[in-house]
Amino acid sequence: MSARTHPRPHPASTGGVDIRLPWWALALPTLAFVALLAMVLNPTDAHAAAGDPVISQLFARVQQLTGR
Repeated sequence: MSARTHPRPHPASTGGVDIRLPWWALALPTLAFVALLAMVLNPTDAHAAAGDPVISQLFARVQQLTGR
């Protein structure tokens, strides 16, 4: 007695891959890009941190020594 074969419910796809991204997968990188672009385009809002003068003197000395 032979067994009956059952047909597949959905035919196997031979084409490309169907991937769906959630909305935040595109929104978050876009938001980060816009924020970084705004910081680059408006440099007046960027303030340098008040550094220790010893460290700045050390960097100046290293720059002098490597410049020779």
